[in-house]
Amino acid sequence: MTTVEIRENVEKALDEIRPFLNSDGGNISLVEIIDDKHVKVRLEGACTSCNLSISTMKAGVETTIKKYVPQIETVENIA
Repeated sequence: MTTVEIRENVEKALDEIRPFLNSDGGNISLVEIIDDKHVKVRLEGACTSCNLSISTMKAGVETTIKKYVPQIETVENIA
């Protein structure tokens, strides 16, 4: 998978997650992808102060991104 394909697939994963975050007043954006293995995202809106944001990152965001791009090793939220 090329760097461009990885970025496109990460964006597709975020598009899948976004409606759930939007329904709670939140959002997510891609910050950067490092070495085609490490993804940095930013939770936005209501997600920045939500107590469940750590669970959302692991169970929702990271799982969905890895479904689209299995070679991703880490997903990190940048405050």
